[in-house]
Amino acid sequence: MVGVGILGYGTVGSGVYEVLNVNKDIIKRKTGEEIEVKKVLDLRSFPGEDIESILTHNFEDILNDESINIVAEVMGGVEPAFTYSRLAIEKGKSVVTSNKALVAEKGTELLKLAEKYNVNYFFEASCGGTIPIIRSLNTSLTSDDVQKIEGILNGTTNFILTKMAEEGRDFGEVLKEAQKLGYAEADPTADVEGHDACRKIAILSSVAFGATVDYKDIHTEGITKITREDIQYANKLNCVIKLIAESEKTPSGIAARVAPCLIKRDHPLAAVNNAYNAIFVKGNMSGETMYYGSGAGKLPTAAAVVSDIIDIVKRKGVYEPIDWDVNKNLPVLSPEKSAVKAFIRIGFENKTEAEKAVCDMFGDVKFTVIDGLNNEFAFITNQETEKSVYDKINKLKTASAVKEVFNVIHVEE
Repeated sequence: MVGVGILGYGTVGSGVYEVLNVNKDIIKRKTGEEIEVKKVLDLRSFPGEDIESILTHNFEDILNDESINIVAEVMGGVEPAFTYSRLAIEKGKSVVTSNKALVAEKGTELLKLAEKYNVNYFFEASCGGTIPIIRSLNTSLTSDDVQKIEGILNGTTNFILTKMAEEGRDFGEVLKEAQKLGYAEADPTADVEGHDACRKIAILSSVAFGATVDYKDIHTEGITKITREDIQYANKLNCVIKLIAESEKTPSGIAARVAPCLIKRDHPLAAVNNAYNAIFVKGNMSGETMYYGSGAGKLPTAAAVVSDIIDIVKRKGVYEPIDWDVNKNLPVLSPEKSAVKAFIRIGFENKTEAEKAVCDMFGDVKFTVIDGLNNEFAFITNQETEKSVYDKINKLKTASAVKEVFNVIHVEE
C-alpha cells in the first residue's frame, strides 16, 4: 500500500483524487501496488462529499502521517506551497506538483533537497498539461543535444486567439467567454500577459539545456494588445497569430522570449487551436519532434500529476535525477542581442511620405493594406536585434507623415 496526501482540493486536486479512484485498478496493474489517498488538505469543508472523511485543515496531519509516502502539491502559488513541499521532502516524502510558479521560482532548491533526502521531486504537470514533455526531455531525448524548444504553452490565450481569428471578435469579448467556460480565471493576468507561459518555457529550457534558465530574465509580452485588425492582416499574409514561448541555444547564450507571433499557416504550430498546447523540440540528432495535447483542465492536468505518482511508485523509493544542473545558470540574451523580425502597423497622414519614412528606417520592405482599414498599412522588417527595431520605431513615431504605430508583433520564421 502506498499512501498519498493531496495539498489542495481545487480543480486539479479534486481531479487527482478522481483519477486515483476511477483508474485504481489500472494503476495497480501498472505499479503492482495499491495507491490510496490518505488525507486531503484544504481550508474549506465539503459537506456531503466522500472526501470529508479524509479531509484535514492542518498540514501537520499529512506531514506526520507515516503512511503517506507521496505528497501531491496542487495548491498553486509559491507560499505556502514551497514551505509545505520543503517540509514534506525533509520528512522523507516524495513530492509531485502541477505548480509552475513554484517550480520556476523554487525548483532548484526543492530538487537539491530531494537529492539530499533521497526522494523525488517531479513536476510533469507544470508544463503543457497532459503532454509528457518533461519525461520526454529527461528520458526519450537524452541522446540529443536539444538546440531549440518552442510552443504554445497556455491554453487560455490559445483559446482566445482562436476565437478571435475564427469569429472576428474582440479580445475583451472572447476573454469574458473564456472566463464563463472556466478557461480563464477571474483575474486572467498571469495567462493573458504571458507570465504563465514564461514560467513554463523557463522550466522546459532548464530541463532541455541541463542548467537553470531564470524566468525573470525572459522577455515577456501578452496578447492584450492583439486586435481584430491584426487578425485581418495575418489572414492576408497567410498567417495566424499565436502566443509563442521559445528558447534557443546560441553561441552567446540562450535566446528566449514569450510574445504573440505571426506564423505561417504551414507551420506545425499554426493548426494548434482552442485550449490545446503543442511543444516543438529540435535536437541535433533526432531533428524535429512535436508534442500535442490538452494544455489545461481538471483531468488532463490531474492525469499528469498521477503519472508522476505512478513513476515514483514504480521506482520503489529510488531517487531519480532530472537533467537540470541546479548549481549552474545559463545566461539569457538581452533584447540588445536577440535577433527578430517584426510585423508593424502604421497609421499615416500621407501614405507616400510614410512609406518613405519607413524605408529610410528599415530598408526595402513590402507594404500590406487591408480593404476597409483606411489611412494605415503594415510591413515586416528584415531581421535585426529587438533593440534596433524598437529604436527605429521610436524614431518613426516622430516622423511628420506617421500618425500612429498601432502594434508590433514578432514574426516566427
